[in-house]
Amino acid sequence: MTSKPFNVGVIGYGFSAKIFHIPFINAVPELKLYAVVQRTPKMDDDAENDFPGIKSYRSTEDMVKDPAVDAVVVTTTPDSHLALAKLAIEAGKHVIVEKPFTPTHEEAEELIALAKKNNVLLTVYQNRRWDADYVTLTNLIKNGSLGRVVEFETHFDRHRPEAKAGTWKSQVMPGGGAIFDLGTHLTDQVFHLFGSPKRVTGFIGSQREINPSEFEDSFTVLLHYDGLMVTAKAGVISPEENQLRFWVRGEKGSFKKYHLDVQEDQLKEGVRPGNSIYGKEPRDKYGVLTSYKDGKLSSQVLPTMESVTYVDFYRTFAKALAGEGEVPVSPTDASAVIRLIELAKESSRLGKTLDV
Repeated sequence: MTSKPFNVGVIGYGFSAKIFHIPFINAVPELKLYAVVQRTPKMDDDAENDFPGIKSYRSTEDMVKDPAVDAVVVTTTPDSHLALAKLAIEAGKHVIVEKPFTPTHEEAEELIALAKKNNVLLTVYQNRRWDADYVTLTNLIKNGSLGRVVEFETHFDRHRPEAKAGTWKSQVMPGGGAIFDLGTHLTDQVFHLFGSPKRVTGFIGSQREINPSEFEDSFTVLLHYDGLMVTAKAGVISPEENQLRFWVRGEKGSFKKYHLDVQEDQLKEGVRPGNSIYGKEPRDKYGVLTSYKDGKLSSQVLPTMESVTYVDFYRTFAKALAGEGEVPVSPTDASAVIRLIELAKESSRLGKTLDV
């Protein structure tokens, strides 16, 4: 690894930048938070005040002209990802794009081709590959604990019957809606585990009674594989104290897990990488592994693995910048996920299952 840190510029200074990117850039010694694009700083919201010594730009165009910037992170709304990533790539910068990659598969492929042409690295922030519960489940599947998996349910359900005002995530826009927001997380995890499905069935719409904007707040997507059915689901009408996260069934056993990975809530509360509790799930949120052996079923509480966190995305990216391995998430994978989202939306519109 190089002794000189790579300078990272962040486009945008909202929730995504503050919670999901800057803490991890700062946690990796090989990276340096060098610059932030913030169009309208305020007295109580100014990147320069929060991180003394960084450069503060008012436009992406100005930042990408800075020869000291090695890599750029795009943290803005999905409808801006294509244009901003293109600016950075054409300026010769390596690029991380927040998920969803782009609103369309065609745009994703355009960025991949452009990055190849300009000989720069391109990756997508599919950070939930580093959710501890997902890593735990992946280990169970790969070590054969569940045997041949025939059903895989992955949920991101919440009880939010009233829309949250004042956020772009509740606005109708290209790359918007629950299927692009939460659906790209769930679909990416499935794609990462099992590859591309044979067919897709989508049910996408709104569960909220009052929905004047026609914002699509919920979805259920069936991904059909040979001998395996995957259900990826996110709803906003789910009055449960303990929300189901995973329920996976195989010939040798099943794994059932409630609650989301703890990292996002910890980050919102100010817990940062390096804190002794960061990424560690409490015992009362562990999943249950049920095993079938010699004609009998037995269950045990299974501790959630603690070996990886979202920091690993940026550690891997730093190594890729130094020429030591691949980017943490292949942009080709991320493009394929967007294609599956498009098929799910089309399936829902047509009311039929579509071949991939």
